[in-house]
Amino acid sequence: MRGWSCGAAVDRLGEVVFNTSMTGYEEIVTDPSYAGQIVTMTMPEIGNTGFNREDCESGRIQAAGLLMREMNPPSNWRAEETLEAALVRWGVPALAGLDTRALTLKLREGGTQKALLCTTGSVSPADAIAQARAWEGLDGQDYAVRVSTPAAYDWASESDSGAPLVAVLDYGVKRNTLRLLAGAGFRVRVLPARTTARDVLALNPAGVLLSNGPADPAALPYAIDTIRGLLGKVPLMGICLGHQLLGLALGGTTRRLKFGHHGGNHPVKDLRTGTVEITSQNHNYVVDPASLDPAAAEITHVSLNDGTVEGLEARHVPAFALQYHPEAAPGPREAVSVFAHFRALMGRGG
Repeated sequence: MRGWSCGAAVDRLGEVVFNTSMTGYEEIVTDPSYAGQIVTMTMPEIGNTGFNREDCESGRIQAAGLLMREMNPPSNWRAEETLEAALVRWGVPALAGLDTRALTLKLREGGTQKALLCTTGSVSPADAIAQARAWEGLDGQDYAVRVSTPAAYDWASESDSGAPLVAVLDYGVKRNTLRLLAGAGFRVRVLPARTTARDVLALNPAGVLLSNGPADPAALPYAIDTIRGLLGKVPLMGICLGHQLLGLALGGTTRRLKFGHHGGNHPVKDLRTGTVEITSQNHNYVVDPASLDPAAAEITHVSLNDGTVEGLEARHVPAFALQYHPEAAPGPREAVSVFAHFRALMGRGG
């Protein structure tokens, strides 16, 4: 496909996915879970609200590239710069003028595709296809360590020093998750992805959050070992990649979806209550329900679109996880009550 460049003049390999959110492109492109992915926005008009630091979910644009139908100039009082300027500043390529509907149909029918997004004009179509086919892709690759914090830090909180501490294992955590934890009255300590169970427990946390993040959960054996070392010793909550890692730590396996779940309108059913929530999702892998020992873990939530696992809870230790994003940013906020459940779990001493 050909379009006009509206980002940095660089060539970038990545996996092409599509996102069905109608708003929130700023949060989407700065979500660390999108590392290594070229995001196709199905909403045709992009750029309308510009770009501002307050809405960013990390310190930079994380997506490998961005594809859209139209790039529009901003008309919003909160805009600090245009989306195009932000893309150029962070060295991220983008194309506009594309038939994103046709591209989305191709991805839906054929699955996620490897691609070279070329905006320099220095690569022929044949060479671009050859490079994309030769690229290793995301399977088996540890992208979490690339986006994780290199050093531990404390997230700003108004809670006093006596408030319960939540340790966050950062596999690509979004800022809104940290905001919600702090807003719930926790002190928040963010730790690098490779932090060991021993080092986590040395902080004496009231609970540990396993964050979202990019790529293949099976490529993070160190994270699985850490989680196994924490099970039964401190309450755990997982989100997205953290959900998959908890499933692996409990003896399950994961598999890749054909084209992933990316958007803010995914219905999920709570199997315990029968209620349905509209959720924000961003993942290419899922826990295989057949791989979980029913004596060790209970499936608590499923997708109403394809029946895949969207939540699980350990049977005998205080640990649960959700595949979707309760913190939204962007998307519906129907699931934010899960943070209250996490606090209640800690209040019961696990």
